[in-house]
Amino acid sequence: MVTAADPGETRTSVWLTARPATPARRRSEAPSGLDRDRITAASVRLLDADGLARFSMRRLAAGLGVTAMSLYWYVDTKQDLLELALDRALGELGPPTAAGAEGAAEGGAEGGGAGWPGQLQALARGYRRVVADHPWVAPLTAAFPNIGPHARAFDAALQRLLDATGLVDAARTGAHLAVSQFLHGCGGTVRRAPEGDFCLALDVLISGIEAKAAGPSGAA
Repeated sequence: MVTAADPGETRTSVWLTARPATPARRRSEAPSGLDRDRITAASVRLLDADGLARFSMRRLAAGLGVTAMSLYWYVDTKQDLLELALDRALGELGPPTAAGAEGAAEGGAEGGGAGWPGQLQALARGYRRVVADHPWVAPLTAAFPNIGPHARAFDAALQRLLDATGLVDAARTGAHLAVSQFLHGCGGTVRRAPEGDFCLALDVLISGIEAKAAGPSGAA
């Protein structure tokens, strides 16, 4: 199994390292036609085609028609590039907007008429689709801190939907943990678990949150 870093290696997330998208040093020497966004998109395609185990900077460079060293103008390490690819894939989720979550809280038209349960189902199924389309996402999610902009947007959308449940304090924390663990746990086996089983388990989870919210210790 490919891990995010060598055993014992300490590294800083690419999202916590200040680095210009275009190298500052002698820009005229930078490879023509390359930028971080293009490299990241090519990484996603290569990971989809060959899998995580076969991913390498050399194979990526060959697909782009450049030398492997050219890529290091834009990223410091292979692990940085995997982090960028992970967040790009998560960007396919298209989480609900803040306005949509407010509609979910009120059960209005902006919430799709289904309130927060329907939007939570849509968010969870969207995550499952991303993991099914990109099998390398699940192991990278476990290996990296997963704090890129799309990952944070997804979590913010989840937080807004959980706010709409009315749960507070320990019950609210427990609901967030339950949903997160469900998504990450099911994500690792998404290709072996039929979609019907996933949806049934999701329905049970959401019903449990609804029951907790309706109880005397749920909402304030």
